Amino acid sequence: MQDALVIYKGKPALARGAGDKLLLELPSGERLRVRPKDVLLLHPGPALLQLSPPQGEVETAWALLEGQTVSLRELAELVYGQYTPEAAYAAYQLTQNDPRFVLEGSGARARTQAELEAILRDKRHKEEREQAFLQGVQRLRQKAPAPEDAPLLAELQALALGKRKESPVLRALGHPETPESAHRLLLDLGVFRYENPHPQRLGLRLFPPELAIPPLPPEQRTDLTAQLAYAIDDPGSQDPDDAIFVEPVASGYRLLVHVADVAALVTPGSPLDQEAMRRGANLYLPEGTIPMLPFALTEALGLGLKEVSPALTFELWLSKEGELLQQSVYPSLVRVQRITYQEALEVAALQALQAVAEVLQARRVAQGALDIALPEVKIRVEGEAVHILPLPPYPSRVWVREAMLLAGYAAAQLALQADLPFPFATQEAPSFQVEASGLAGMWAQRKGLKRTQLKSTPAPHHGLGLPFYAQVTSPLRRYLDLVAHQQLRAWLRGQKPLSQAELLERVGAAEAMADLVREAERKSRDHWILVHLLQKGYEGSGTLVERRGLQGLFFMNELGLVTQVALEQNLPLNTVAQLRFRGAELPRLEHHFSLLTTEVG
Repeated sequence: MQDALVIYKGKPALARGAGDKLLLELPSGERLRVRPKDVLLLHPGPALLQLSPPQGEVETAWALLEGQTVSLRELAELVYGQYTPEAAYAAYQLTQNDPRFVLEGSGARARTQAELEAILRDKRHKEEREQAFLQGVQRLRQKAPAPEDAPLLAELQALALGKRKESPVLRALGHPETPESAHRLLLDLGVFRYENPHPQRLGLRLFPPELAIPPLPPEQRTDLTAQLAYAIDDPGSQDPDDAIFVEPVASGYRLLVHVADVAALVTPGSPLDQEAMRRGANLYLPEGTIPMLPFALTEALGLGLKEVSPALTFELWLSKEGELLQQSVYPSLVRVQRITYQEALEVAALQALQAVAEVLQARRVAQGALDIALPEVKIRVEGEAVHILPLPPYPSRVWVREAMLLAGYAAAQLALQADLPFPFATQEAPSFQVEASGLAGMWAQRKGLKRTQLKSTPAPHHGLGLPFYAQVTSPLRRYLDLVAHQQLRAWLRGQKPLSQAELLERVGAAEAMADLVREAERKSRDHWILVHLLQKGYEGSGTLVERRGLQGLFFMNELGLVTQVALEQNLPLNTVAQLRFRGAELPRLEHHFSLLTTEVG
């Protein structure tokens, strides 16, 4: 083969040689060796790469060949009356560019009239769609969408909600193909108003599970209904899964922490268990709560929702100095009264709980625990109305927290003594010493906290000042609390618990989902705070908690929000300033405030 004309990757080339490899010369002058099967032979040569297509009778040839397949040589001879390199290449181009012909293998087929009409019809429809698309894009550019632009708007919404990764509409408009860009355009067009896209964008389920709830199995339960326990929570709480009873005894205190006995109905590997693992935790949004378990299960097991509730009780005996002397866990029947943190302050039966909490907190702080109490708010959305409600720092919050932490410590100790695979919560010590005091000091302490890690082997939780710890008091709300209950129940019944490998599999799956849940909750919270600011504006106080060069971070108690503001002077930490809201970029969750006046605290 000497200067034969071939097609290589859709382009003409000259081929020389024979055997296993051909030497190709490309129009660019590049030379390379390829296998004969990688090229399509058009003409044996000799040929040149300067190819001028001849004039021919294309219409006549198609009419004669309709429905037939011929070689490229035959097509060249019929159309152009000759078989030269130019004619052979022109015949090949007919199969690439003329709808009447198509390349099939090394031959050319003349399409039928019906095929041609269908192709031309599809081409016309495509051109009409492209024209309609361009007209729609132009209307969007002018912020005047028409009813026929609904598919374009649906595309933008799908990207804004994380249901697709690209957008021809944004590409045509010259905008970045990002969820934030789609969100901004939908706001500009008036399609979106205050919609919160973040949970959907993260792929979370926004509907409660609908699974059948099995009946409570018969088993021996300790009857504790003679002792009234209290489920203490914020107003409006819908998932009461812990309650407390405490009494002074000669050695110190007897503390009972009752926890909803979810593992009695949700067994490892069951459909309910698998669904809870897929969700990881309850999703708490300002718009409402999406539970990880069916509402019917909470109605059946929530403490205080019925006159008598089944529970898993942690019985804890303490010295007057807060040392855990003895602990046990067992299924029980309890009588629970639901009250708020404010109401708990007036319950005489809870005075002993206050005393217990004080000694437990002092003991943990002595062991290195961090005492961080940044102001908190609760955000609730009703329609388009956003309510931001400061959470009063009632002492009863500390009472409940200390009882729950002690139950987690006792559960971890029981699992360790029983050599039971368990989801231990651990936390490394902070990497730096905090010198600031006040709100700035607590902000720095929180920033210095290492991430809590869930492990199958015990290790200290430095933030809590505990040698080991596990979360066990929220099995209705957190999947790994439920797993801990499943392990304890298997141990109590003498059954085989989950293995170390099975436990680690659940920890990994649940933590991955719980991370998404926390991100969705954080972004949703910020979203609705910004909506509130856009609706109402804001002028109020903020405390300087961190300096970053010429910028300062201010914590606004009333909003539960931290904002970065330019500083005109080097203000000391904990300076209280008057701030004014200047604007927000809702899609990017950005907010802007300006400094009005300052007062050194």
